[in-house]
Amino acid sequence: MNEYRTHNCNEISLADVGKEVKISGFVQTIRDLGGVVFLDIRDMYGVTQVVTSAESTDVDFASHIPIESTVCVEGTVRKRDEETYNPNIKTGEVEIFIKNITILGKRTKNLPFEVNGNQDVREDLRLKYRFLDLRGDKLKNNLILRAKVLQYLRSQMIEQGFLEVQTPILTSSSPEGARDYLVPSRVHPGKFYALPQAPQQFKQLLMVSGIDKYFQIAPCFRDEDARADRAPGEFYQLDMEMAFSTQEDVFAVMEPVIYNTFKKFSNKEIAEYPFPRIPYKEAMLKYGCDKPDLRNPLIIVDVTEFFQRCTFKPFHGLTVRAIKVSGHMSKGFHEKMLEFAKSIGMGGLGYLEVQEDLKYKGPIDKFIPDDMKKELMDLADLQKEDTIFFIADNEQLANNYACQIRTELGKRLNLIDESKFKFCWIVDFPMYELDDNGKIAFSHNPFSMPKGGLEALNTMEPLDIVAYQYDIVCNGIELSSGAVRNHDPEIMIKAFELAGYGKETIEEKFSALFNAFQYGAPPHAGIAPGIDRMIMLLTESDVIRDVIAFPMNSKAEDLLMGAPGNVSKEQLEDVHIKLDINCLLYTSDAADD
Repeated sequence: MNEYRTHNCNEISLADVGKEVKISGFVQTIRDLGGVVFLDIRDMYGVTQVVTSAESTDVDFASHIPIESTVCVEGTVRKRDEETYNPNIKTGEVEIFIKNITILGKRTKNLPFEVNGNQDVREDLRLKYRFLDLRGDKLKNNLILRAKVLQYLRSQMIEQGFLEVQTPILTSSSPEGARDYLVPSRVHPGKFYALPQAPQQFKQLLMVSGIDKYFQIAPCFRDEDARADRAPGEFYQLDMEMAFSTQEDVFAVMEPVIYNTFKKFSNKEIAEYPFPRIPYKEAMLKYGCDKPDLRNPLIIVDVTEFFQRCTFKPFHGLTVRAIKVSGHMSKGFHEKMLEFAKSIGMGGLGYLEVQEDLKYKGPIDKFIPDDMKKELMDLADLQKEDTIFFIADNEQLANNYACQIRTELGKRLNLIDESKFKFCWIVDFPMYELDDNGKIAFSHNPFSMPKGGLEALNTMEPLDIVAYQYDIVCNGIELSSGAVRNHDPEIMIKAFELAGYGKETIEEKFSALFNAFQYGAPPHAGIAPGIDRMIMLLTESDVIRDVIAFPMNSKAEDLLMGAPGNVSKEQLEDVHIKLDINCLLYTSDAADD
């Protein structure tokens, strides 16, 4: 028999009345009712009420146990009086009459905040005392759900014939889109390992190795800024890769995995698969971004060419987007939307209202020639009492602003159905884009296969080339990116050449992969949904840190463990590092060894 308990705190029931039992847990509450003391004892599984009698020698002792101390209670189960039933807990019909209560771990410090309290607590305080925060139901339940989701994801991948393989954590630095976390080598002075941003190259090497279907619950490390849906430092993804596969093969595997997971762990309505495929260009035009929230029915319309023929000079030479909403908007609504538009950097927000007689009313009506008003009505499918908003700027900003205006309109007009999960694939991403210096650069992933292969690279304008790259999006949140990989060395050399890199760059930065491809590589493709983001959606958490046991804060600091922190001079010397206090830079002193 367990020394500390015969039952968990959720297991005591009417069937146990009269039995001698033992439970252990945290003291959640104490109520002293004139000599009779009630305590709620909480463990990971639930809560049980225990009680002393007025004659008990434990009354005074029990009433003075510090809240959140851990205790062991021995006693007899008895039925509560009907009027004292607690329907909010599983054990609400019974209680334990205390025969002995022992403090196992006494709380000796003041609580920085109330566990399971309703008061707002600063996040930095919650993170510093994460072990207390995790005692609360919200975070505890998030972790329980996370564990169940991980188990389920793993089982689904195994059922489909995927082999779980762990790839290295200490590897070489590789330019994969974010900054690396570097680890100095003791054995090799002046040299560094890097923590993997993703197992990208390793999983491709597994394909070359003959592993047909690979997956792992993979830790990834990226030195990048935090966002509400992105944790700084590290995160986990369901990493998978398939040999002899196409884009559609990846979709066929991943769609049921995602659908079944959300169906099993959520009560919300889940859109059936196959999920919609939306080309990147279409997404940018209709939604203003490549991660659209399909719960929002509003669609963005391109009216650029139309306004170049109007006399409204502020729109001339600009990209103009329009969003139609049904129903008359009040003056106050327009004022609030204008206020929002200015808060995101817009100079203003034009609009027109369609009146009963199908005439327009609004600040830019006079700039639209009468013979063009029917054209606008047809272009935007306007009906009486509709309102149409206009966003104008350069193409990039016009898309960005239109996306935000669309989202804000959806929220203010209660158009977004919060009871649904809607998924889609964004496909046909551009292979290249212009960087800040106007030079051709990879837009997404340098390992992706261009549509049309080598012929496309040789004959098409780089900015017109699309790649077999795809994202899966849910409710406006990108869950993952994936691609059909470039497995042909000749195509890889040409792809990097267009981005301004020679063969020597490939051999230096991706030597293992490039070398392996020359020994006969199968076509392969993969994807890696972000597990933290999936859990965030399933738990309806506002920030991703609420679904991670011990997260960093937005400044990439671990307030609980004090990381990043200082290390001793001896530790630095072991790895041949010298700390320059004046400029706060780490420099290698390998040359001095």
